[in-house]
Amino acid sequence: MNNSSNINTAGNPLLGGRGAVSVIGAGTMGNGIAHVFAQSGFKVVLVDVNPSQLQRALDTINKNLDRQLSKGTITEEQKKSTLANISISSIINDGVKDAQLVIEAATENVDLKLSIFEQMDTYAPAGCILATNTSSISITKIAAVTKRPGHVIGMHFMNPVPVMKLVEIINGYATKKEVTETIIELSKQLGKIPCAVNDYPGFIANRILMPMINEAIYSLYEGVAGVEEIDTVMKLGMAHPMGPLQLADFIGLDVCLSILKVLQDGFGNPKYAPCPLLVNMVLAGRLGAKSGEGFYVYTPGSKDLVVSESFK
Repeated sequence: MNNSSNINTAGNPLLGGRGAVSVIGAGTMGNGIAHVFAQSGFKVVLVDVNPSQLQRALDTINKNLDRQLSKGTITEEQKKSTLANISISSIINDGVKDAQLVIEAATENVDLKLSIFEQMDTYAPAGCILATNTSSISITKIAAVTKRPGHVIGMHFMNPVPVMKLVEIINGYATKKEVTETIIELSKQLGKIPCAVNDYPGFIANRILMPMINEAIYSLYEGVAGVEEIDTVMKLGMAHPMGPLQLADFIGLDVCLSILKVLQDGFGNPKYAPCPLLVNMVLAGRLGAKSGEGFYVYTPGSKDLVVSESFK
């Protein structure tokens, strides 16, 4: 699909950094998305039902801006203006009422996302584009719970959002061409590289990535090699910046499991069946970096990679 766009940006409040954007969900992805839009000049409302999560998100954005400041990539004035562009709300109807674009960035749970989209559709203004940051769930399925399926689109950012350039732009069955063109152009104005794809399970990134991670877990499960050996082979042999098991920990093992289930259900192909080891680790609450242990153990303040005792 051709990613080029010849649309006229004049008069479109979303293009040129003049628009109002709401982000639903103040977790890792949501605060990163809010950061990027606010830094590009947009007025952003960050929405989460949990007030303490909103405060953690603001703290994270502030810390990430300080990191950019220390590297000389932004000025103190840019930091101040970015923070000034962000407001918070714990109520969806209040948080989206003035938006030209709403981006849902909740956890990768189908029922939760459908519920949020029903509310977004109810309270967002007519003509507002409704986007989801889902990494695997059908855009067409999400759009079906709204009365504006032509204005629903996937906008899958990569983690960490302020650093990673890629945005997968996913068209649902009914997504209007002008909506796709607007979101592609908008992504470019954020300094991102958009790749437009069609609506199939896992899109591109996770359709390719998750089977690789699953196979790495199977290799550990079957005793082919240990954690360090598997990751070292992929880092040195395939020039990956981190091995698949470390990457799985970084993504979250619960997220990996959820995506694999979407792939398995969507394609009906047993090759996507999640490894039993992955299933058991998630059931045990060993979710990777966010829980403190996955294939590796994570100690606050330490960057050392220490393999979990379970795999030594």
